[in-house]
Amino acid sequence: MEPRATLSHVREDGSAHMVDVTGKAETSRAATATATVRTRPEVVEMIFRADLPKGDALPVARVAGIMAAKKTPELVPLCHPLPLGAITVDFTRHDSAVGITATVKTRGVTGVEMEALTAATTAALTVYDMIKAVDKHAEITDVKVVEKSGGKSGDWSLREG
Repeated sequence: MEPRATLSHVREDGSAHMVDVTGKAETSRAATATATVRTRPEVVEMIFRADLPKGDALPVARVAGIMAAKKTPELVPLCHPLPLGAITVDFTRHDSAVGITATVKTRGVTGVEMEALTAATTAALTVYDMIKAVDKHAEITDVKVVEKSGGKSGDWSLREG
């Protein structure tokens, strides 16, 4: 198999490495990621009433998501440690699901998509952990980056409207 030197994290010999970003300009950057926890309507009601056997899931999940974003380079080996300036984790109620939206901002030399994904996913895992006693069949779905701004590649959004 031939090494793919065109990949930013792969050297000519095929070995993985952390990309050198020391020559890149520092800019304001942001990314938003989403995740969904699918469950039964009565469990959604319990979540938003803060009436689960393990306690109030949403504040715990919010803090877990924020903490996870700050730990991204410890979890994803080739991510750069970044000075994160803002992290928000919000929840949307649906009939049979909880939508999670995480936005991460920085002023730095590389983007924060991985931090936003880590925040959204960890918040979803925490909601799942908090509801598993009442719904063993809950699912985490639809994890994705939906918006990014800043940096050389510019801005883009999957959001409608």
